[in-house]
Amino acid sequence: MEKQKESILTLTTFLIMLVAFYFVGYWLIYRMGQATPLMLSVGAATLMTCFLRKRRVSELGWQWCSWNDLRVSYLLPFVIALVSYLLIWLLGFGDFYNDQFIASRKDTYNLANWNDLSVFIFHIGLVGIISFIVSLPSILGEELGWRGFLVPELAKLMSFKGVAITSGFVWALFHWPLIILGLYGNDVTPLLYQLGVFSLFITATGVILAYFRMKTRSVWPAVVYHASSNLFIQKVFTPVTIATDNSAWYIDEFGAVMAVVASCVAVYFLRKGSAEFEVSLNQSAESNYGK
Repeated sequence: MEKQKESILTLTTFLIMLVAFYFVGYWLIYRMGQATPLMLSVGAATLMTCFLRKRRVSELGWQWCSWNDLRVSYLLPFVIALVSYLLIWLLGFGDFYNDQFIASRKDTYNLANWNDLSVFIFHIGLVGIISFIVSLPSILGEELGWRGFLVPELAKLMSFKGVAITSGFVWALFHWPLIILGLYGNDVTPLLYQLGVFSLFITATGVILAYFRMKTRSVWPAVVYHASSNLFIQKVFTPVTIATDNSAWYIDEFGAVMAVVASCVAVYFLRKGSAEFEVSLNQSAESNYGK
């Protein structure tokens, strides 16, 4: 009971720090014109919580994991995005491919003599390697909080299903103010629709990431997955798709197709995680994470 009280107090401290640093990150968005400060605010809240609650930073999952786990974490969001957009193109929710986007990449990369396919492949390679590496610090800042800290702390109080769904939904809620204020999302579909679909997609993704965190005891698969998902959706599949009048309802992180596909994958990991982690999870939490 005493340990549960300690965990509840620690989680409360984290939420208070998260709100406090959120305002700082939000203010810096307007100063810097990018979301990086808000992402890093989660990591700052985590480190402050560790300081206030005398938790070791080494327990946040810094240890390395197998290359196979990292490879799966990198490729799985690509597969989810690919399946989603194949459905979008086949069902007529959007068309492949946007030649204006390819033309803009030709100009940007100074590859006017290359054909469209070569430019597209080059773009995927550039996004998948260079942009991926550049995005890692800000992604790490966020993942230290959600998967590095929140997942193992929740595991001291609830089952894997509870941990996975709760951590994923808290992650989704973190984005709500940006969506409500019109800084994130689209200007086509209703606000409630965007909040619902986005929350479903992010919560499903959170379930998958919670599984990798608990399986590997490392935060790095979550960092890799998060970065890969952001880049392939936002810089490859969405811009290469020709939007129709109804596309906003189906494409991108605020469209129904990706939310449904990600949820199907999440159900698999929810069942897999329940089978692997349910036995004596609460009693062994301290020995299962960060040690």
